[in-house]
Amino acid sequence: MRTEIYGDRITLRRYEKSFAPLLFEAATESVQDKEFARWMPWCHADYKFEETVSFIEKTLENWQDETQFGFAIFDARTNEFLGGIGLNQPNDQHKFYNLGYWIRTSKQNRGTASAATRLLAKAAFEDLPELNRLEILVAAENIPSQKTAEKAGAVREGILRKRLIIGGRIHDAVIFSFVREDF
Repeated sequence: MRTEIYGDRITLRRYEKSFAPLLFEAATESVQDKEFARWMPWCHADYKFEETVSFIEKTLENWQDETQFGFAIFDARTNEFLGGIGLNQPNDQHKFYNLGYWIRTSKQNRGTASAATRLLAKAAFEDLPELNRLEILVAAENIPSQKTAEKAGAVREGILRKRLIIGGRIHDAVIFSFVREDF
């Protein structure tokens, strides 16, 4: 998988250790938003810089064995750190990955997540010839994230009952997908 993906408004870059201060700043800003923190339990009130460093180190390790492709999202014009997106939880037998995303609270509602989702999905099908499918799982109550998937062009397939545990609570999930023919 390529390490940089260029779009009109955004650039996706493989996480690097030097991004730790930017990620930490975005997380500490976003933890103040209770709705954000509800769906992103990794972003908690006691979030520490060491957690950011550990996340990036683990992401880089996982890149090597192709179990995770994590990207930071940057504004293509200003180079401002906007959030993160990635592929994870691969299924080798059926040739699919999960796709997940988040945008720092001060930069939400501008189409960034949907643009990044579409950009990463297209690049994944170009770069991973065995890839059959990408799945986006969203808690049924997380309407903004569902709108992101729909705006990106992912197909809503249905509800998976009690599929996600987020913040210690069980949630039904809406499943969206991309397949190669979508591009």
